[in-house]
Amino acid sequence: MIRIIAGRWRSRPLESPPGLATRPTASRARETLFSMLVSRLGSLEGLAVLDLFAGAGALALEALSRGAAEAVLVETAPAAARAAEANIRRLGAEARLLRLDATRLPAAPRAFDLVLLDPPYGQGLAGAALASALARGWVAPHALVACETARHEALAVPGLAPLAARPVGKAMLHLLQPLPVTP
Repeated sequence: MIRIIAGRWRSRPLESPPGLATRPTASRARETLFSMLVSRLGSLEGLAVLDLFAGAGALALEALSRGAAEAVLVETAPAAARAAEANIRRLGAEARLLRLDATRLPAAPRAFDLVLLDPPYGQGLAGAALASALARGWVAPHALVACETARHEALAVPGLAPLAARPVGKAMLHLLQPLPVTP
């Protein structure tokens, strides 16, 4: 059972899709990730959050529970999208789900302060999704990007500078930030 770890919805259960197609971020990894984020940001208060490969929405909903103002979740897998929609409704969250391919995003409706992603391991999807998000205006110049990959999976994205990487079990948590744009 997946649960919100902290904040206003602490301990609230989240629906997760059946089967093995979606791999929810483990509680320990989520706790470590949010500790890394809060140590850099101070708080999540008022942030606009983008969650790519959202699955059931655990990362975005955790951010909202901890004070983020709004979230957009991007997910294409039907069972995961249904679970995310159910979780958004159950919590009354300021969030919406977009059924888009995270590696081929359209022009952004706005830029986001915090970008979270936990793509399937070993498929190169993190780099492709982040390149798409950067090119289409989804990532604010001041944004912080947090990505989970397999522990030994490389992550290098043109336009993003690595800030930190921390292993957690079989995963590696990466924090990145956009490089300054030079005229």
